[in-house]
Amino acid sequence: MRICRFSVADQVAFGVIEGHGDDQSVVAMTAHPFGPFELSTARFALGEVRLLAPILPSKVVGIGKNYADHAREMGGEPSAEPVVFLKPSTSVIGPGDAIALPWQSAEVHHEAELAVVIGRLCREVPRERAADVILGYTCANDVTARDLQRADGQWARAKGFDTFCPLGPWIETDLGAPDALDLAVECRVDGAVRQSGRTKDLIANVADLVAHVSAFTTLLPGDVILTGTPAGVGPLADGQTVTVDIEGIGTLSNRVVSRG
Repeated sequence: MRICRFSVADQVAFGVIEGHGDDQSVVAMTAHPFGPFELSTARFALGEVRLLAPILPSKVVGIGKNYADHAREMGGEPSAEPVVFLKPSTSVIGPGDAIALPWQSAEVHHEAELAVVIGRLCREVPRERAADVILGYTCANDVTARDLQRADGQWARAKGFDTFCPLGPWIETDLGAPDALDLAVECRVDGAVRQSGRTKDLIANVADLVAHVSAFTTLLPGDVILTGTPAGVGPLADGQTVTVDIEGIGTLSNRVVSRG
């Protein structure tokens, strides 16, 4: 099932995407997707609606250095345990929204990632029960001001600017076991491939991450865990378009602008 969040005629709702290609449509839900729900009679062609960030999380939990090739391209080795950071909810934007380059940074990078969307309140989840608390998966771009990351020695400012967490285009609920995902992850900038990896190469897989993160913080419905990025991160410039493609999910595209 593909769950989206959309706006039409100044109304915002969750919906389910049906069909494929040019025949895709959105059927509105009567409520949120975090429990039993029904579909309404309202149906729209996909082209008639504006897709929004598929979820507005209370927190975005990021994982750093979770691909060995990326850890090495950043000048280090993989960590013994996942490196955890937080991105504020105000960093989240949706498909088609603009990533705004802040004046404080001259080196803003893309980071294509698989994002896990939590489906229910949970704490201290055993890895073998991770699937029970996952609603689904979406594409993410963990945009990072690399020069500020180096200068600050910690990552809150570098990863926390408004617009630095594009999510979308929807949540895919049927991708398989969280400890065995093998999905292609690709990032393109103006059509040129920058990053290309597979989730089978995650050092800590999705089940490991749900267990690790929920061991220190309660996860709420809609919270997001970013699973890390493969090698190939690089700069973004005003006027470019950055696209994240994840096999089995879809495509997340955002234009890049200078912050006014």
